[in-house]
Amino acid sequence: MRYLLGLDAGNTVIKAVLFDLDGKQIAMHALDGQTAIPEPGFVERDLNELWRNAHQAILACIDKAGIDARDIAGVGCAGHGNGLYLLDKDREPLLGIQSLDSRAARLADELAAGENGDLLQKLCLQKPWPSQTPTLLAWVKREAPELYARAAAIILCKDYITYKLTGRLVSDVSDMSGCGLLRMPDCAYDRELLRLYGLEDAFTMLPDLLEPSDVVGHVTAEASDLTGLCEGTPVVAGFFDVVACALGSGVVANGQASVIVGTWSINQVVSAEPVATSDVFMVSGFGKGRYLNIESSATSAANLEWYVREFIERRGHHEDPFGYCNQLVAETEPAPDDPMYHPFLYGARLGSEMRAGFYGISGWHTEGHMLRALYEGVMFEHRRHIEVLTAAGLRFDDVILSGGGARSQVWPQIFADGLGKPVTIAASQETGALGAAIAAGCGAGVLTSYEAGVEKMTRAKKSFTPNGDLRKHYDRRYELFIELGADLRRFWSKLRDA
Repeated sequence: MRYLLGLDAGNTVIKAVLFDLDGKQIAMHALDGQTAIPEPGFVERDLNELWRNAHQAILACIDKAGIDARDIAGVGCAGHGNGLYLLDKDREPLLGIQSLDSRAARLADELAAGENGDLLQKLCLQKPWPSQTPTLLAWVKREAPELYARAAAIILCKDYITYKLTGRLVSDVSDMSGCGLLRMPDCAYDRELLRLYGLEDAFTMLPDLLEPSDVVGHVTAEASDLTGLCEGTPVVAGFFDVVACALGSGVVANGQASVIVGTWSINQVVSAEPVATSDVFMVSGFGKGRYLNIESSATSAANLEWYVREFIERRGHHEDPFGYCNQLVAETEPAPDDPMYHPFLYGARLGSEMRAGFYGISGWHTEGHMLRALYEGVMFEHRRHIEVLTAAGLRFDDVILSGGGARSQVWPQIFADGLGKPVTIAASQETGALGAAIAAGCGAGVLTSYEAGVEKMTRAKKSFTPNGDLRKHYDRRYELFIELGADLRRFWSKLRDA
């Protein structure tokens, strides 16, 4: 037997997942990390803890699998995009900022304004935003110049794990394009691009740039002792996690759509050429003629996680709180006067001032109605993102759904009904790690291409067909969702500025 190890490094959790060459999950181990909030808007992590959790997760995963580590053909890592990870000249951690950080919000507005923002959009196909890597680096240069002077390497989350496994410091084109540091569609570093961020002197801090399936190096003796991996096991450059999730769910061909119902609302369509419009949030390239056009915001299943944490788990009255929520939604028939919910707990793509809220509640409404409104509100914001992609000229016939929300028994049907498109659920629950494993298989030579990996290692679990009888219902409620949001913009701004 041969195996592939995929790592998935999120903002807090690191997962090590072992797959066989047919995509069957053999074992998985996950560890939570600690997030530090030293002051409002600052969201940081300890890179030493990240590596400690990573090597412990790998060791535990191999132990659970009960396999000979010599049978692991390759290792790949996917990691959350953006944020900022800095190393000093000795390659020791200086700073770890997560992609939920908002300290650079005002600077992002400044960089995005006027001609400068237009030139940035033209070069990298995205405008500055608060958690974007170069915007955060520009903030460090302005606000913490002594720290900036000590920085010698700019990397992303997964790159530190790859470095600790192999001793080589690199990044890959999918992550670096996703964070706005590459000239597009070439997927290349560019001095003029850095100049527009005010970072002309940062060019030497950029790591070597590889394709995701390129072999970075091999597991070192030191890493072998810590992880249980065999010394010499090949390690590939890896993926921006949204790209890995697309591959791991079965999306690789032009015109396929991947929707991830996770902490962030991720909506992405594969194309041979990137769309070049400021309406689309970002474009990530992951190979010649391979681009993911991405519309996203932190407006998805994080809303249900908040509800469960604050109103269900706190009271401790259900052993399966998410199952309880699904059951209540399934038992609640949709009605025209159901409450509405805006899923803007952490702001929105259209404005950081936007807030969440339930609206139109009446005395006869129950917790089931509130939860159905939440499920629908999340779907509606996904739908708004998808309409931005289609307005940019991207076309697709169906959707492959992944992420935590795809595990629900009712949410996928709400997506099918509300989007008016067939929805397929990926069989793997660890699509990010599976996508990273596919890259590892290509680099190790046990898979011939991404397409071959997707065909061999991914499969569908279940499909949902839109209910035509609910089309008018959801179209009407979506219009109300958009209109209500527009009416509340003034209120949200006043609330923020109070």
